[in-house]
Amino acid sequence: MPDKPPGPAFGRKTLERWWRAGPPGPFRPGFWRSPLRGPWLTAVFGMVLLVGLAVVAITGLLSYAAYEPRLPGNDTTPGKGLLGFYLFEWPADPAWLYRVTQGAHVILGLTLVPVLLAKLWSVIPKLFDWPPARSVAQAVERLSLVLLVGGAVFQFVTGILNIQLFYVFPFSFYPAHFYGAWIFLAALAVHVALKLPKAVRALRSRDFLRELRTGLDGTRPEPPDPDGLVATHPAAPTMSRRGLLAFVGGGSALMFGLSVGQTLDGPLRRTALLAPRGRDYGPGPNDFQINKTAASLGVTAADTGDAWRLTVAGPRTVVLTRAELLAMPPHTYALPIACVEGWSTEQEWTGVRLADLAALAGYAPGTVGVTATSVQRVGYFGAASLNARQVADPRSLLALRVNGADLSLDHGFPARIMAPNLPGVHTTKWVHRLDFFREQR
Repeated sequence: MPDKPPGPAFGRKTLERWWRAGPPGPFRPGFWRSPLRGPWLTAVFGMVLLVGLAVVAITGLLSYAAYEPRLPGNDTTPGKGLLGFYLFEWPADPAWLYRVTQGAHVILGLTLVPVLLAKLWSVIPKLFDWPPARSVAQAVERLSLVLLVGGAVFQFVTGILNIQLFYVFPFSFYPAHFYGAWIFLAALAVHVALKLPKAVRALRSRDFLRELRTGLDGTRPEPPDPDGLVATHPAAPTMSRRGLLAFVGGGSALMFGLSVGQTLDGPLRRTALLAPRGRDYGPGPNDFQINKTAASLGVTAADTGDAWRLTVAGPRTVVLTRAELLAMPPHTYALPIACVEGWSTEQEWTGVRLADLAALAGYAPGTVGVTATSVQRVGYFGAASLNARQVADPRSLLALRVNGADLSLDHGFPARIMAPNLPGVHTTKWVHRLDFFREQR
């Protein structure tokens, strides 16, 4: 049988035989020979991913809700339409909620990378199935598989690059990750509907604990299956299923161990080798994580020096110096900064309550949101809005000091927003204007 497309000398029957056999290489069934592949192993990886990805999806959608896209300047996905059906007013309490949900989103996503790669390895013969589609139903399944695999790779790759601060995208990360998530979830729903009954039957076909007790000598291929995951001519095993599961599980444990420290303060911060947050930021009270420096966003000493003023706008407009802000009643709270990249840290912040500044602008407490605007000249999130509930919370501050010391320039001197349960990008630094507004319901 020829291993190249037929030329003019080949007849119709030869062409049909060539088409049925498929192109050479990975499209031929005999190419894939691992004795470990089969419905049971694929189902094990698939069930782990199904549970893990459900948590990643829910926490990711909560992260988008925390951005409060309904407020001025906060919508990173203006064309979301019906995809924003679930949005709700993000609460100010508990203060640690975003820290937990976004930390789980990023760390669990990293932990699942070895499982995702193992799952792709287990089904890779299906990606080269030939012919591409034998029926309309199979064509739909194949299309969902392309969207599923492509969506998973896109979401994981862009997410990992983003948490490493490698902004190499020719597009904005936020809308691309948001829309990509919905495409991936739609493909996943179709795939689960088609495959879940088979996966459950496959899991029941073998005893999990028995597989964990089976070494290399007892490893045998699974029985032939109609989906073609089991090799037609399997090679001799060089690893047991127990060994493969241990290898994948160990990889996931390693990913967890090298990333979880970014959500914890203290010595474990230095174990977060997969996150660019484990280093020191200088001695003293300002030694904690920084995403963007003042220099990288075009903030100069002239912007934050003696000439700096804070404009507080509402029915009344008030202009304040930093000395006047320091003369107002100070309040101190321990609050976390939790960023979309998954890192978080809790520090002690001192400043003026946003509710007191709203009163200066002529608004009663608990009735208004606020838009905080930075002096930064470049980059995203130069302004962000908080809802009325967040402004009214007594822990919501225009912070002037941290851990008993003045803010450093990179941490937002002369003033920054700090509020409970707030995404890090909304803790606006180098604030020079606060515009209070009544929310439109």
